[in-house]
Amino acid sequence: MIESTCYHCGNDCDGLGITYDQKTFCCNGCKTVYDIFSSNNLDCYYDLQSAPGNIPKEIEKKYDYLDASSIAERLIEFSDDTTVISTLYIPDIHCSSCIWVLENLHKLEPSIINSQVNFLKKTVRITFNKEKSSLKKVVILLNSIGYEPYISLDDYSEGKKKNVRSLIYKLGIAGFAFGNVMFLSFPEYFEVSEYWLEQYKQVFRWLMFAFSLPVVFYAAKDYFISAYKGLKSKILNIDVPIALGIAVLFLRSTSEIIFDLGTGFFDSLTGLVFFLLLGKFFQQKTYSFLSFERDYKSYFPIAVTRLVHTKNNKKYTEEGIQVYDIKEGDRLLIRNGELIPVDAILIKGEARIDYSFVTGESESVPKRSGDKLFAGGKQLYGAIEIEATKTIEQSYLTSLWSNDVFKKDKSIGFTNLTDTVSKYFTVIILSIAIITTVFWFFIDINKAINVFTAVLIIACPCALALARPFALGNMLRIFGKNKFYLKNADVIEQLAQMDSIIFDKTGTITTNTESNIEYQGIELTSEEESLLKNSLRASNHPLSRALYKILEDHDIYTLDEYQEHIGKGIEGKIDESTIKIGSSNFVGNNQFSETQNTNVHVSANDEYKGRYIFHNQYRKNIRNVFDILNSGYKLSILSGDNEGEREHLEQTLPENTVLLFNQKPDDKLDHIKSLQELGQKVIMIGDGLNDAGALAQSNVGIAISENVNVFSPACDAILDASQFDKIPQYLMISKKTMRVIKSSFILSFLYNIIGLYFAVTGQLSPIVAAILMPLSSISVIIYVTILTNYIGRKIKLKE
Repeated sequence: MIESTCYHCGNDCDGLGITYDQKTFCCNGCKTVYDIFSSNNLDCYYDLQSAPGNIPKEIEKKYDYLDASSIAERLIEFSDDTTVISTLYIPDIHCSSCIWVLENLHKLEPSIINSQVNFLKKTVRITFNKEKSSLKKVVILLNSIGYEPYISLDDYSEGKKKNVRSLIYKLGIAGFAFGNVMFLSFPEYFEVSEYWLEQYKQVFRWLMFAFSLPVVFYAAKDYFISAYKGLKSKILNIDVPIALGIAVLFLRSTSEIIFDLGTGFFDSLTGLVFFLLLGKFFQQKTYSFLSFERDYKSYFPIAVTRLVHTKNNKKYTEEGIQVYDIKEGDRLLIRNGELIPVDAILIKGEARIDYSFVTGESESVPKRSGDKLFAGGKQLYGAIEIEATKTIEQSYLTSLWSNDVFKKDKSIGFTNLTDTVSKYFTVIILSIAIITTVFWFFIDINKAINVFTAVLIIACPCALALARPFALGNMLRIFGKNKFYLKNADVIEQLAQMDSIIFDKTGTITTNTESNIEYQGIELTSEEESLLKNSLRASNHPLSRALYKILEDHDIYTLDEYQEHIGKGIEGKIDESTIKIGSSNFVGNNQFSETQNTNVHVSANDEYKGRYIFHNQYRKNIRNVFDILNSGYKLSILSGDNEGEREHLEQTLPENTVLLFNQKPDDKLDHIKSLQELGQKVIMIGDGLNDAGALAQSNVGIAISENVNVFSPACDAILDASQFDKIPQYLMISKKTMRVIKSSFILSFLYNIIGLYFAVTGQLSPIVAAILMPLSSISVIIYVTILTNYIGRKIKLKE
């Protein structure tokens, strides 16, 4: 880097640079940022990228409006006594250095606990200490290091509207310039040689040059920026050939008018950029319509129990509702282990809230009646009743599902199909362009430039890049309408690669909505049954929910103590009375023999009372589901129950299904790990309760939802229990969708081969190539959309 170039931002210092620490800076702002980084041992910011920084702007009193709590709260997604979380859109994020420094903000400001960058969305999610800092101070810090947040209380969210407007502006400028350049080119098109052309042709040519400048340096700048970043990272991305084609056209045309060799190709240049942007605009609008007709995340099937007054207005009845039906003022029941879906006030019960889903800190927070509770907190101590103060913000709740703090990176070792194919594509296209240009250079130098440009344009891999996101985005939408909710599009491709499926038993292949329950033992007193009912009320285990439904109504009261032991049972206490519900060992009866059915044992005040026998009701068509899956997958059942059901399952399921009983949560996880070490790719299907570890360890984890508010960030998909019998169809559709994508790649390659033939033989002008390129992209989009819709209809899924 030469001395006249700023060490921080790379701008030209124009001979007025400031020298500091043997380095040159263009202004005091850049010098200050460098000083901040170096004094906090963040010098390696400059090792990751040469001159990566942005010049900080003057911000005196600019952010004073953030002192108003009513305004700041609209930018804050979580706040308690000590912790605040806010997600800010940073349009200047552009490279690895940006990511690195923004995720190390805690080294610049100790009050910042954590910061996470989403590079694609250009956002940073910042968690900071409320007692030591404020949102205003955080924003000022970001500005001071050159990363000014874009804040608009109406449309700041991820800058989407700003980006759409920017594309419209560029499209308008390119279209205006294209029309005028075409008009100015008419005399030369028709080879007019009258006096007025001879006198004014230079004026016309320089006017065309002037119209091309905003097109090249503004409308097309994103292609150059993307290509530059790719080359700087030693990656040949799809914008490299596009940027090269635009640059060649501009330089060739400019040289022609300077040396009076001709009128150049300004019409082709402006037309090329116009049609590229038009194609991008159409693609953006189409994708928005297809994939976000209703955002698939809004189907997220978390439900909650609402308490409704009975007619006499003295008691509450319970009803299950979807979270997006919650209204302000609704009274909700939150059981042990459930998430609080909306901001609320604690009305009744002893609350210990785990906000680790939101903050990453696992320490629970005690709350009392009247305290405010935030969405995303998890109740850890029995059941509580809350009153909603806000309606649900579904996008916020689903953001917890993909929070990087809890996400096991299953993408390691997984490369999607587009990345696999496209890394070779650009190299091949550039090679063809160079070889054909050299060939034509020795035959017709004028045609050589046209051939080079046409090859780069017609072979633009836009169709290749768009096929996968459009196909998978549309299939996400179809799956969502059919109550199969995926975390992201990659899950579809991963589902298509799986070869083993493991099922949990209770709550997965059995249903708790139709259980036939029989009690054997000493009759419970009214007080004992009341304590049992209230203890079960706080639990989310499928057996607890089923048993709770059959017990007679009792007064609802708050337990003095409640504890749930994963895989064993639950215990509750009121005054001096205690009760235990769970396995025979857990309640203190080690002599009990196994039976064919599932048992839940009960002891009161350490005295064994009896057992509830569950005559399991298996889900409909379970035999047919397993028979279909058996032809293509290795099937297993992992159950925490005893072997009482073995004989029945052996008769019901395919002969080679592996059956393992008495499996603790850790045993399930270890079993999946052992299969993966043998090279198997595993789908785990469980109820999301005791199976969180297994769901996280599997290649794809699917949680079965019985319309309860149990949230598992470990899963990759959630399946409504009513759609269990469609599992084979979903897996088949995933494979068919990948075949559609592969066939669209073939279609894209055919377009390129045909176009390349005409381009390399000099029969295709750059402007025609620029028109054909977006048309090929649009046709591929239509192709994958129609086929994915057809697949959904053929397999009887709703579109």
